[in-house]
Amino acid sequence: MAKVRAKKHLGQHFLKDERIAERTANWIDQVDVKNWLEIGPGMGVLTQFLMPKPIKLKAIELDEESVDYLERTMVGIDVQYGDFLKTNIAELFDDQFGVIGNFPYNISSQILFKILENKEHVPAFCGMFQLEVGQRIAAKPHSKTYGILSVLVQAFYTVNLEFEIPPTVFNPPPKVQSVVLSGKRIEQNIDWDVPLYFDVVKTAFQQRRKTLSNALKKFNMNKEEVLQNQMFKLRAENLSVDDFKELTAFVAIHRG
Repeated sequence: MAKVRAKKHLGQHFLKDERIAERTANWIDQVDVKNWLEIGPGMGVLTQFLMPKPIKLKAIELDEESVDYLERTMVGIDVQYGDFLKTNIAELFDDQFGVIGNFPYNISSQILFKILENKEHVPAFCGMFQLEVGQRIAAKPHSKTYGILSVLVQAFYTVNLEFEIPPTVFNPPPKVQSVVLSGKRIEQNIDWDVPLYFDVVKTAFQQRRKTLSNALKKFNMNKEEVLQNQMFKLRAENLSVDDFKELTAFVAIHRG
């Protein structure tokens, strides 16, 4: 049976190494999640190791050729044609669900933002990312790679770089190294203003070379109160996730 042709405009790089697919699929055994959504199953290399597990698995795929291939070759697969980024994923399951997949690298950051939007529904995720992006997500303060993705994702998930993957295991091979990155949701009382937190983090890093007193001017805070807070003398990359939560609380009280 003819295989699916990888399409550049969809960012497709099909995984062909079954050992890596099995290792990635087995990650879900670490978490107590019974429903899973696979993004971009392609020709089902990862899917074949997920389907035998005692879980409820659904898949979403934007490539009609891949959907047709999967339905013809994998008995019992629950795959729908659609765009993950435009789908109301909260309606796909009656309960919480994990997200897994060989994520298209051109939308991997958008996939994470979508997961964050639905964090109350998604207790865990595991996916393949460009190594550089994975390192940014897992980065710690005081580094050049630490940024918006790092702070936003780590506020809600404990992330881990599982293992690196060479380009040769994909068809066609990407021009970058890859990594499997996982996230487990932090169970916590979210007692801070989440939309404001997102706004503060994004604004702070958009002018990351400036001190926070200058980067956050748009919030129109009282200058004297700002100068008394030591955090405003720092740059965004110097603040931890908890510092940003504290900063958000300060902005909420003192913004104009």
